[in-house]
Amino acid sequence: MADYRNLSPEELAANESFRRWILFDSPQDRLFWKEWSAVNPDRSKVIESAARLLELTEGAFNQIGDEEIGHELERLSVALESSGRELPVRSRFRIVKWYFAAAATFLLCVLGWWFYAQPEADKNSGSPSAPVAHQPPALERKINGTAKAEVVYLSDGSAVTLQPGSRLSYPSAFTGQKREVFLTGEAFFDVVKKPGHPFIVYAGTLATKVLGTSFRVRALENDRQVTVVVKTGKVSVFPISAEGLKNGHLDDTGLKEGMILTPNQKIVYNSGDSRLTRSLVEIPEMLTGTATVRSFNFRATPAREVFAALSEAYGVDIIFDQEAMRSCYLTAALDHEPLFEKIDLICKTFGAEFEQMDGTIIISSRGCH
Repeated sequence: MADYRNLSPEELAANESFRRWILFDSPQDRLFWKEWSAVNPDRSKVIESAARLLELTEGAFNQIGDEEIGHELERLSVALESSGRELPVRSRFRIVKWYFAAAATFLLCVLGWWFYAQPEADKNSGSPSAPVAHQPPALERKINGTAKAEVVYLSDGSAVTLQPGSRLSYPSAFTGQKREVFLTGEAFFDVVKKPGHPFIVYAGTLATKVLGTSFRVRALENDRQVTVVVKTGKVSVFPISAEGLKNGHLDDTGLKEGMILTPNQKIVYNSGDSRLTRSLVEIPEMLTGTATVRSFNFRATPAREVFAALSEAYGVDIIFDQEAMRSCYLTAALDHEPLFEKIDLICKTFGAEFEQMDGTIIISSRGCH
């Protein structure tokens, strides 16, 4: 990874990624520089200066019209003819391109000198579109350098259990409509419900949006896969893209393109092929917070009641042909087996088979006789 800490404002302003963020508000580049700013708070002045230089440079070059470019082309053509040399058209345009690139560099340096020569009050009295509009909010950064999980408490009361080697960037206080954090590594989130203030986790190239729930996100550095597992509540998960972001933040239209996850479901996103795959977790757990004590002691219980009890207990959709299995009854005690083992034993009793598809359990049976 490139080291930007030692760059001067002029050098930072010449960086292609930084220019895309400041001049074109590129969502992907904005996310990168937002986290980089949080990790390097001491470079905030350099970022502000570089952003101001870029906007001043952009304003100056916007005043260069077609007439000036035409004069320069004509001057170069006359110079070539007088020298007796003839260059291909492509080479001529390459020279012109080089000329303006050199002019841009020169202008950037001049503006840099001018900027630093101004009184501090003048620097801060720029137009509203100066770098303040682009400057990301200050973020705190937590790195778990220990061998065990650490809990990070956010200003809204939410708790993040950060796994070893993972890092979390977050604001010291949530002040806007959205509660946004950045994760690299693995963490379990227990989010406090705040209607109207969605909680968003950016991890790699995936965003997870919730109102209040508990879930796990795994986005290891240099790993193309991002995994989200839901324990309680409901979340919407979708890739981060220009269509799903607006000004570097989640746009409401992104939720419509997202995939919904419910308890005991997980999503694996592969950035290589931009594919979202939804499935059930390896060992589904019974839902918590219910007043009734669940019992799976069945005595001549119809199949539809058996599957309804399991579906309610684990929050998992179970699809089967009720007409085909109307004569299927179960007598068994299944209190201690995991969900998939329960399903397997039931299917063997009924002479059926099961599979999971897109986070749903599907039972195939010809019926009981």
